[in-house]
Amino acid sequence: MTDSPTRIVLADDHALVRRGVRLILDAEPDLTVVAEADDGAEAVARAREHRPDLAVLDIAMPRLTGLQAARELSRTCPQTRILILTMYDNEQYFFEALGAGASGHVLKSVADRELVEARRATMRGEPFLYPGVVDALIRDHLDRVREGGAGSSRSLTDREEEILELVAEGHTSQQIADLLVISPKTVERHRANVLHKLGLRNRLELTRYAIRVGLIEA
Repeated sequence: MTDSPTRIVLADDHALVRRGVRLILDAEPDLTVVAEADDGAEAVARAREHRPDLAVLDIAMPRLTGLQAARELSRTCPQTRILILTMYDNEQYFFEALGAGASGHVLKSVADRELVEARRATMRGEPFLYPGVVDALIRDHLDRVREGGAGSSRSLTDREEEILELVAEGHTSQQIADLLVISPKTVERHRANVLHKLGLRNRLELTRYAIRVGLIEA
């Protein structure tokens, strides 16, 4: 018995963009677009109607922007995961997207390569991190720690700080074990300690925590 396909609401105010994105999604056998919308308010209405697994929202839409729609969906349809589409390669939009309740954003220029992988990360409960954002996340985190502004995270050991950084980069436990020359079980133990100390459950919550407490400028 196969898993049910991921049900998606797709919103963009440009019909040609919607068509292109839908072609990408429809090419995957485990994805199905259940509704489309051409503005943020309609996207919220379609999501309330269909209760999808995922909403893919353009950041710039009339009536409600993608970020405004994301905030509303996070409040009224918490079971629906969210990805933001944007044409702007700016890490600021990533942090704003996470602050609005999304799992990240995908550049329209590379959606044919990254949208499906972003969807997989989102449905795993993880943020979709592209290299520029990873660099900013780690750089700002370390700067805050050095300046004494990282409150709760200062209780982490040096090894836990290493694990935190590598987890934020998207490395698996096996990859981290190989890099640090320790066992995967030791990595998992350190990762569990990090999440426990910060009161978090997964990498998505870790990234949102970084924004909330000022480790990252949102």
